[in-house]
Amino acid sequence: MARKQKLKVFRTPIGFHDAYVAAPSRRLALKAWGADADLFARGVAEEVTDAALIGAPLDRPGEIIKVARGSEAEHLAAASSKRGKPKKRLGASSRGETVKSQPQPSRRNLDAAEADVRKLDEAYQAAAGKLTEQAEDLKRQLADLENERRELDAMHDRDHDEAQAAVDCERKRHSAALETWLTAQG
Repeated sequence: MARKQKLKVFRTPIGFHDAYVAAPSRRLALKAWGADADLFARGVAEEVTDAALIGAPLDRPGEIIKVARGSEAEHLAAASSKRGKPKKRLGASSRGETVKSQPQPSRRNLDAAEADVRKLDEAYQAAAGKLTEQAEDLKRQLADLENERRELDAMHDRDHDEAQAAVDCERKRHSAALETWLTAQG
């Protein structure tokens, strides 16, 4: 009778949630999460022993149980605090004064970079065209060689058949002469 392994509960963060899984080992927990790396060695995953947190995972072993970390309001507050204060628009200041406008950015560097790309593409197209022509020429040469090989094979088969027929004829003639000689001997 197979012994049932004791389940442990493991946790790793995924986005705004914690992913819990009940498994017999860390290796099987990593497999359940679909992790390619050892999250335990990196300090990103841990075993959980708090009775309040292990109930749901133990009820459904091997299944990922997601539990939100914090409320939606806390998530939104954290996200907005990371964004910082909105930036002022260019143009008039808050006191109605006009602000010097910045000169339009130059396209010189962009145009030069685009010209470089066009030159590279044209050089590539020319080289690719030459290679395509060479490949077509090689295909024609290969077809010609294959035709020559077929003709050579046909000629060989014909000549071989004729030579073999001559060998067979001479073998019969030799066998008959040998039989006649043996009869005369004795």
